[in-house]
Amino acid sequence: MEDYNEFQEEEFSTKFNGRTIQRILSLLKPHWPWVLGFLVAISVVSGLDSYFTYLNKRIIDEGVAMRDMSVVFELMKPYAALLLVQAAAVFAFIWLTGVLGERVRYDLRKKMFEHLQNLSLSYYNRTPVGWIISRVTSDSDRVAELVTWGMLDTTWGIMNIITAMYFMAIINWKLALIVFACIPVLIVVASWFQKKIIKEYREVRKINSRITGAYNENITGVRVVKSLGREVANLDEFSGTTGEMYKAGFRAAWLSALFLPVVQIITAISLGSIIWYGGIQTEFGGMTLGGIQAFIAYMTFMLFPIQEMARVYAELQHAVASAERIFSMIDAVPTVIDLPGAKDPGTIKGDIVFENVRFAYDDAPDEAVLSDFNLHVKQGENIALVGPTGGGKSTIVNLICRFFEPTQGRILIGGTDYKDFTLHGIQSRIGVVLQTPHLFSGTIRENIRYGRLDASDAEVEEAAKLAGAHRFIEDLDGGYSGQVGEGGNLLSVGQKQLISLARAVLANPEFFVMDEATSSVDTLTEALIQQGMETMMKDRTSFIIAHRLSTIKRADRILVIEGGQIAEMGSHSQLMRQKGHYYNLYTQQFREELTGKQDPFLTGRPATAS
Repeated sequence: MEDYNEFQEEEFSTKFNGRTIQRILSLLKPHWPWVLGFLVAISVVSGLDSYFTYLNKRIIDEGVAMRDMSVVFELMKPYAALLLVQAAAVFAFIWLTGVLGERVRYDLRKKMFEHLQNLSLSYYNRTPVGWIISRVTSDSDRVAELVTWGMLDTTWGIMNIITAMYFMAIINWKLALIVFACIPVLIVVASWFQKKIIKEYREVRKINSRITGAYNENITGVRVVKSLGREVANLDEFSGTTGEMYKAGFRAAWLSALFLPVVQIITAISLGSIIWYGGIQTEFGGMTLGGIQAFIAYMTFMLFPIQEMARVYAELQHAVASAERIFSMIDAVPTVIDLPGAKDPGTIKGDIVFENVRFAYDDAPDEAVLSDFNLHVKQGENIALVGPTGGGKSTIVNLICRFFEPTQGRILIGGTDYKDFTLHGIQSRIGVVLQTPHLFSGTIRENIRYGRLDASDAEVEEAAKLAGAHRFIEDLDGGYSGQVGEGGNLLSVGQKQLISLARAVLANPEFFVMDEATSSVDTLTEALIQQGMETMMKDRTSFIIAHRLSTIKRADRILVIEGGQIAEMGSHSQLMRQKGHYYNLYTQQFREELTGKQDPFLTGRPATAS
């Protein structure tokens, strides 16, 4: 799928979108003084380059050819002075372009990051993380390069061609016509080659995406590869893919190698024509030796800018595709937003009521996860949700947290439709501990303090003690100052759960959600987490999703969710006496724990849409 999307986006890049280009250029608007400065500087550099060639002509014709060294010395004075001016202009445009590029990158990335904070959970469910990261990193780089160095090269190339043509026309307008006739041919040839070369490089990048994916899968799944003896088969598949990349890369390299000689042949024909025609004119006094030398210099002078402009044209194709991807992210509309007039409730303590709630995901609007769902939860009540994967347990919790909103029906908090409250007003008062907790790179103390950034060290440690994490933290190297690693990879799953729980304790939420937090830990750690959970749930409305039914026996109410409906409801003892769904699940799981076997139906991780 990634390969297909990348191919589609690259193909689109050949069709220029005027509105996209306007949006790209609009990125420069806040920084117009820098843009003006570097345009002036590059114009000065280009103009002086052409003027130096004209001065060389005068030095040859008026000084060297006439053997008058006084003229040479006289012309060298402005030459030297202007060289200093050009050096200053070169420094200015390189510095200004570098600063401008960084400012555009900063603006783009800041805008994307801010927008990502506001997008709803549904956006992240359907959008790969790699796609998002690529937009923020490589695509923003590509756009910033285009609007800075790309614009610089284009301005420099155009100015070089214009100034060179101007001075050639001053020297000999008839000879200048020969050069002018060659320019369109060079532009057409350069554009043709660049299109062919970029087509092959697109193929290289597309195959490279597959190779990167293969690397990632084989490294992360190395245990499976070795256990199944897939090394040779994987190597054969990998060799086939790299072979395709080699062929595409070879074709691109061959075209690149051919491009410059073809341009040089056309240029050589033009130069030959200039020397031949100029030589004839020298016999009749219509052309000087310095003039011929200047024409050759100007012709060479224009050759490189034409190549650079062809390269910038190819980069423009890439930048338009990158900009489209960036703008598609920026233009993404959150599905859950604050309604006009929404207010911070001040508290979300109160009864929670589901009234005839229906919910379906955007990509499957006809497949309701919940249908005509009704539930009344009293303030401070502890609710446990159990049932098969895909039954709707996680959806119920996501709706309460307002990560999603009902397709139909209402959810009331304290008697008020929660859509009348701001998202921050609700979500800032909810504590969530997930099955796979996420820790940020940094220290243990920093990760716990993430729950409340202004907390003191003493408050952090107190939260860890309440969550049952203090003892193991003190036993680690560095204690609270110890690093957790990327994603917490230096800690066990149980340790990460306890730190996540401590973070929730520190946040002191009014509403608490525990989503299978004990399903991947040992019995001892489970007991510690249970102890921390009881601390958190005291006097708080809480929801617990659990497959280990032994962890929810103390819940005020247990809801068996099947097919988006409440199949059974009651306390543990009540449901056991009924000998229905819950009784069957509990006794089956109890027997399996005794025999050491586990039913995937009971212990498997819920699906995204559950």
